[in-house]
Amino acid sequence: MTVATTTERLILRDWTAAPADLARIYDIYSRPEITRWLEVSPGLPMTDPAQAAERLKFWQDRHAHDGGRYGTWAIEVRDTGVVAGTILLKPLPGRDEAVRTDDIEMGWHLHPDSWGHGYATEAARAVLAREFATGTREIYAVVSPGNEPSMAVCRRLGMTHVGRRTDWYGGEELETFVLSAPTG
Repeated sequence: MTVATTTERLILRDWTAAPADLARIYDIYSRPEITRWLEVSPGLPMTDPAQAAERLKFWQDRHAHDGGRYGTWAIEVRDTGVVAGTILLKPLPGRDEAVRTDDIEMGWHLHPDSWGHGYATEAARAVLAREFATGTREIYAVVSPGNEPSMAVCRRLGMTHVGRRTDWYGGEELETFVLSAPTG
């Protein structure tokens, strides 16, 4: 997403190596109240601020050949410049975690100071619209069992809960939601 996507209240943009971005990455991904839901992500919670630069490089490398279509982006609040969190769109990794599947995943991780403002839903709607415009037929969200706030976002987006599945992320059992492209 080299070119930022904007919504009424948000700017979705690439995370950068700027000190403020790295500090916010660390602040988000060092928090147990966030990372407890991200068991599929090794190296979390972060315990050293230097890990933020490593995480940024991991995201950049993972999406280096995606031409901006997929990514892990910062959700910046337009009025304040504060980064509320992360929105991501990428092919889901299969059971072996090394090979991408044809299934597309959307996800979000917001800082607790940004919970309850509708930012995840607003950012997700923009990313969904952008991806559906490419011809993608359906997009998944996979959620750790018990993560009620993320499941509520899925429902607000109109996603259908299809039960717990083990198709991705090394076979971890995840609550799975799907949204099909609008017809017409």
